Amino acid sequence: MRIASILCGLLFALAACGSGPEKRFITVASTTSTQNSGLFDQILPRFTEETGIEVRVVAVGTGQAIRLAAGGDADVLLVHHTPSEENFVAEGHGVERFDLMYNDFVVLGPSQDPAGVRGLKSAPEALRKIADAKVPFVSRGDDSGTHKKELGLWKEAGTEVASQSGTWYRELGAGMGATLNTAAGMGAYTLSDRATWISFANKSGIEVLCEGDARLFNPYGVIAVNPVKHPHVKHVDAHRLVDWLIGPDGQKAIAQYRMDDQQLFFPNAAGGP
Repeated sequence: MRIASILCGLLFALAACGSGPEKRFITVASTTSTQNSGLFDQILPRFTEETGIEVRVVAVGTGQAIRLAAGGDADVLLVHHTPSEENFVAEGHGVERFDLMYNDFVVLGPSQDPAGVRGLKSAPEALRKIADAKVPFVSRGDDSGTHKKELGLWKEAGTEVASQSGTWYRELGAGMGATLNTAAGMGAYTLSDRATWISFANKSGIEVLCEGDARLFNPYGVIAVNPVKHPHVKHVDAHRLVDWLIGPDGQKAIAQYRMDDQQLFFPNAAGGP
């Protein structure tokens, strides 16, 4: 009788749990840099604690994140390629783009620096020297915001890299962490967002060689997916997240996130660089 009573109690508890309200959550399509840097783990629990809304992040390259959101498979888009973000809104997939935060990109390479780019203030010049020296350069090659930036810099450098793929120019089709590991293993050059570089553990043999060029500016935007185009999205809760991120609490949380005593992202919803 005692065992039967316990079993009945367990079945009752399971039934009660199954009949409870569904957990409230929204989905954010974002980049590997925001996820892998640890930013979301730092700031999103604060939003959940305040609102009761869980945030589930799909971290992929910017291009793939935009495609997910354009298909209605996310409630919020948070990426870092402004022209693509503006096009997303113009095509009716997003309600409005808001500046959220920024950092910058850096050109990394082997400590021996065979291309001689250390200290250069022009990123296109650094890439041109790498191409002229035909030393290995590792590209994400994944249509991410970083990849888009890199291709723009190659264009400014006057270097057509598509024809060089598989020679000194290696396209991985991988995220930033895998690309950095490959660069470290090969003694190759690459382009990275600074936040991922700061949080990257395997820095042996590679270092920042070119930085500070205004062309390396890396802005992030946040957009609620348009419920007119995608009626099933959770637009009310999506707007709550957007408003929180660009409001004082979210902006303060972003500014407070540091690693190795370095600030990884700089809030700019109120205007800035």
